Amino acid sequence: MRPVLTHPWNLAPRDAFALQRTLASRVRAAGRAPRAPFLVAGCDATGSGRWARRDEEVIAGVIVFCYPGWEIVDSAWARAPAPFPYVPGLLSFREIPVYLEALAGLRTRPAILLCDGQGIAHPRGLGLAAHLGVLLDLPSIGVAKSRLIGTHREPGRARGCSVRLLHEGRAIGRVVRTQTGVKPLFVSPGHRIGIAEAAALVVRLAPRYRLPEPTRRAHQWVGSLRG
Repeated sequence: MRPVLTHPWNLAPRDAFALQRTLASRVRAAGRAPRAPFLVAGCDATGSGRWARRDEEVIAGVIVFCYPGWEIVDSAWARAPAPFPYVPGLLSFREIPVYLEALAGLRTRPAILLCDGQGIAHPRGLGLAAHLGVLLDLPSIGVAKSRLIGTHREPGRARGCSVRLLHEGRAIGRVVRTQTGVKPLFVSPGHRIGIAEAAALVVRLAPRYRLPEPTRRAHQWVGSLRG
């Protein structure tokens, strides 16, 4: 699977911020979730943390499942030196070049991507899931374990409870309880899916654990690849 849109990656942070604003104008945070059965890809990367050196390796993995049976139909991974230093708000510039290398090894095209990261819940509206969704022109969802921006009330404790994540008076996602009593996730559209649709789909894709199955399994896999 190849991107339909490309751009330079070797940018100064100031230019990367400007590019984010430009690409954010292409994001369409609207659309329905795919109907079952469908192919869903879970994406995760490791080796890209806050204290990482510029030349640290990043490992990115993508697993494609057939929902609702959870059969693995495809997978691919890539390892490369981090192409960008750690800069808050620019994580996608560290990870996406390696993700694209992995995605090029897929034989199938999923209906939707779930990414361990933010979608439009980002200071410039272009978190990793939104950035990757725009480049691939593919529906995508950001599923983050922590809040980057925005304010919210506490959701109810039962599975499926959620509240709006707001920024400057505008909804940018939902704070979703995927299992009763566990910490909520911060779900925001990446591209070509709406906020409510993204939140509802993440709950469907998390039948047993806090994390949705696609990103949970991808996280386990890339951890094992790191060795």
